[in-house]
Amino acid sequence: MAESVQKQTRILRALGLCARARRMIFGVPMLCDAMQAGKAPLLVLEAADTSNNTHKRLGDKCAYYHVRSVRLELDAQDLAHAVGKTAALAAVGITDENMCRLIEGALSPDAQ
Repeated sequence: MAESVQKQTRILRALGLCARARRMIFGVPMLCDAMQAGKAPLLVLEAADTSNNTHKRLGDKCAYYHVRSVRLELDAQDLAHAVGKTAALAAVGITDENMCRLIEGALSPDAQ
């Protein structure tokens, strides 16, 4: 149980760092627009409580544009809070390779 809380804390901190570095795309519409414009993010992180339609839309876009997608254990409100937004946020995209590695390290099950 404590490992799960530590993992979520690492993810939240990494997301906050990415947001402060301005290496993030916020929201499903902006993510889809960026992918269509040829500026696809390297990693898409989706909140756990997104609707089936949103999940399918993101999944299809990510598969088509070959972008890795991860569904987090966080809900949309926690995701928004982590990146400094007030309204619920269904998904974010990481645009920097180093920040992407940081997030993937926090997502890995063996991360310390």
